[in-house]
Amino acid sequence: MGRLKAGKDEASAPPAGTRNDRVTPEKIARYLDTTRRALAKVQVVAPPRSFAARMAENFLDMARRYHADALHSHETGDDVQAFAQVNYAHGWLDAGARLGLFDVGQDDVLFTLLD
Repeated sequence: MGRLKAGKDEASAPPAGTRNDRVTPEKIARYLDTTRRALAKVQVVAPPRSFAARMAENFLDMARRYHADALHSHETGDDVQAFAQVNYAHGWLDAGARLGLFDVGQDDVLFTLLD
């Protein structure tokens, strides 16, 4: 997730020598919002009726389902599960963007692009 990727989330990194073992309400809200914005930005660019279009729709469907599951888990108070689900959702979007199935407007903040 752009700035939320491993090693890049400096603003919420714990002080050296301490352990970050909590999914705070602020963190899950930020991740859910980032993935919501990424879902809104994704455009399928594969030609209609192509295998690539089927793959793109499948990736997008998986991302939407995991995001919806994350929202449900968050609403029911299970932020640990929601955190895992939202990261899976965004992983599907990043994979689709890197494979060229999605046009994401060269947005390297919301997505991990190849270059």
